Amino acid sequence: MQIWRSAGWPCKDGLEIDLLAAGLIAQRASPEGCETLQLTDEGIRTLALARQRSVRALSAHDRLGQKFAAQLLASGRIVWAELSLRAVIDGPAMPLPPNPSLPAPAMAPLWSDDETPATRAAAHLWRMARPDLFSVRNTSVPAYLQPMVHEIKASRADLLSDLRHDAKRQAYQWLCEECYYVFPAGIAEPEEIPEHFGIWVLQGGLDTGRFELLRPARHQPCTLPFAVWMALCKATPLRSDEDRAQALLGDTGSPPPGAEAP
Repeated sequence: MQIWRSAGWPCKDGLEIDLLAAGLIAQRASPEGCETLQLTDEGIRTLALARQRSVRALSAHDRLGQKFAAQLLASGRIVWAELSLRAVIDGPAMPLPPNPSLPAPAMAPLWSDDETPATRAAAHLWRMARPDLFSVRNTSVPAYLQPMVHEIKASRADLLSDLRHDAKRQAYQWLCEECYYVFPAGIAEPEEIPEHFGIWVLQGGLDTGRFELLRPARHQPCTLPFAVWMALCKATPLRSDEDRAQALLGDTGSPPPGAEAP
């Protein structure tokens, strides 16, 4: 795919040897003596078959998620898929040991030593949330990040199942400033979705349809907790095909203007 997207400058690595031997790429030399690589007809057929297999292997949910992620990327946001994030929900904390003389279960403390037992009893529950798409603005200013969660629902049954789990929705809201449901048109009516959630619907098919915003989400200011920052640092964000293609353009070996060559 890199050879297909770029000018085909050779890397002279083992992979190119295998592709040349298989007849999937061919060497070309310009009149100036510049050597490049080009896909053969067999190489193009191989790429097309691989793409068709990949599309068939994806579920409707995955394809819908990829399509909406592409829209978020095009708008300039940084997007992650299926992150595992620790979130807070309302509810009593883990019960204290019935016998005060017995030690508490060994685990990382969720409160400081100066808190009272009454404060501990009123603490929130922690749970793991796995939003389909988590995104932030492409900015270095924390106040401008505007973290968002987009839950992808390809069927009505999946959507109704999610709406029945209030703790799951609380976890999404704790992680972001705006939370949306994304589903094909006709799966549900806006009145069926809690009013603090935004709604995007896909008008048309998965390949040619367009997303329409039916209702914006209620905005709630949110500061990303340190644990979420660490999870984002360890995870790899999604990238669009356009980003990959642009990365292959230009002569990376030339020093910038004003810089000395090594």
